[in-house]
Parts: sequence; C-alpha cells; structure tokens
Amino acid sequence: MTSDSGTRLGATIRTWRDRLPPSAAGLPAGRARRAAGLRREELAELAGVSVDYVVRLEQGRATTPSASVVAALARALQLSSAERDHLYRLAGLAPPSGGAISDHIPPGVHRVLARLGDVAVAVFAADWQLIWWNPGWAALLGHPASSPVHLRNFARDRFPVDAGPARLALWPVSELDSDATDAAVVSDLRRATGRFPRDQRLAELIRVLHKGNRRFAELWSTGTVTSHREDHKTIEHPAVGPVTVDCDVLTDGDSELKIVIMTAASGSEDETKLRLAAIVSPAITTGS
Repeated sequence: MTSDSGTRLGATIRTWRDRLPPSAAGLPAGRARRAAGLRREELAELAGVSVDYVVRLEQGRATTPSASVVAALARALQLSSAERDHLYRLAGLAPPSGGAISDHIPPGVHRVLARLGDVAVAVFAADWQLIWWNPGWAALLGHPASSPVHLRNFARDRFPVDAGPARLALWPVSELDSDATDAAVVSDLRRATGRFPRDQRLAELIRVLHKGNRRFAELWSTGTVTSHREDHKTIEHPAVGPVTVDCDVLTDGDSELKIVIMTAASGSEDETKLRLAAIVSPAITTGS
C-alpha cells in the first residue's frame, strides 16, 4: 500500500469516528468532550484494538490492518455495507464476498441495540460466532473478552471438542430442554451451509465439530433444517444466585445475524437479580 493510501485510510477512519456520537455506540456522552464523536480510546475499546494502533492508523503510520481488524473497525464505527467495503479497499483488502458469512452489523441494527438499554443482548453471525455484546450481557454471563476471538462461538460451547474452559458463559447455564437446544443449533448451522456455501469459517467449524464431538455428528446425520428462536435458561450467577431468563433470538435479513436477548419476567425476583448483577459485577464496557 502506498503512503497516500495509508493517509486516506487514516483520514477516513478519523472522519467516521468524528461523526459517530457516543450515545449511538451505547456510551455515555460525558461532560467535557471537545468533539461530538468518539474518542480514540472509545473506538479502540469498541473494536478490541490498542489505542496506539488507532493512533498509528489515523496518522498513516499503520497501513496494512488485517481483515479481522477492518471488520472490527467497521462494526465499531457502524458503517453501511458500502462504507465497509470502501474501508476494506483502502486497507488493500478485498471486501467480503456475497457467499461468505458477514460479521458486519448494519447501522439500523446498532440503533436498535443502543435503545435496548441494560437488557442483556449479544449479536452472533450466521455461524453462531459472537461479534458484539453489551454490558448487560457481560454482567449476566461474564465478560466474553476473556476467551480468544475464534473460540467465542455458541456452537463450540454446545459441542466442545476438548476439556478447555468455558468460552462464552463463565458460569454454569442450563436450559429447560437441552436436547431441543442442541438440535436447533445443529440444524441452524446446516441451514447456514445452504445460505453461505463458500464460507471457509463455517466449513471449518462444522469439520471440527463433526470430527471432535460425537453428539454433534449424530445430530448432523439427521439432516434436519430449522432455526433457533427461543429458549429458557437458568444462569448460576456467582454474585446473585440462580437467574432464570427468557432467551429470544431475532434474525436480521440476508446476513442472518442473530440478535439474542435475555430478559426476566417483569416484576419477578429474577428481574431484580438481573439488575443487581449489573451493579455488583465489575465495570464492563460494550465489546466487539
């Protein structure tokens, strides 16, 4: 990449950072802000990169970000699909192809997420890869950032291939009907193979699970195709005790993003525990 390309990349990132108000990203506006947009520190936090790296990108000293970093920046900046593709090209990368799973969250979805307040919410890609969560989610289930990015996958959690630590929920979670949840996740992945036949991440996930988890292989052999829509879960929270929640899954358009929302019955003891969990848990920021 030429120095001119690097300069244009940095200037573009800075422009998009300046236009995004903190409230749109679920962050407090604060009292003493020189600009209406995000601070570098806030963008770095949302994208999961260092502040120094954001500085170097904007100054044109870092000119070859990886595809995963560009994807994270696009999500954090809430870019449209066209803007995301432009960012990829400025970084010297090919935009994601139409046959691949997208980790991009459209601005409209971001606006909806920001309006959900302290409800526990996370966004998963079509292959159940976790790509976004809010403070309520982290307070209820533990902070996902403690796990490597490539292991933040709900299907990997349901069908482990090793004896490693928990990757998404840091404390025990049980369902009303565990067998139904297992079957729904497997059939949902099968449906994704028809929608994204050329996606290498999905193909590798299925290969690993089929080879390493007998339960997954058995369910995969049934050929059932359905989707994961709702569930009831109990989280054994270490600070507030067991919390029973309704878990609803909404799907967004062609990209088939999965918006997972966990709520408790209004006025119930579980609702009180949810609010208490957000207070007693360590200070947690929105993740991506």
